[in-house]
Amino acid sequence: MSIGRVVFFSAAKGYGFIKSEDDGSEHFVHLTSVKAAGLSVLRSGQQVSYQLLVARNGKVSAVDLALLD
Repeated sequence: MSIGRVVFFSAAKGYGFIKSEDDGSEHFVHLTSVKAAGLSVLRSGQQVSYQLLVARNGKVSAVDLALLD
């Protein structure tokens, strides 16, 4: 489980980015992962925990989100 802060999220665009507190890398997060967590949006600065999923095409995205603050 990784921990990070939301850098950007747009429900209209359907995606955003989370910056990892471990190594400072940014991870893509899709609206479907946000909705699967029972949330409607993420706000910049929110702390979240998440798992990283590597798709068949090699792209990495944040899934299994949970708000920490």
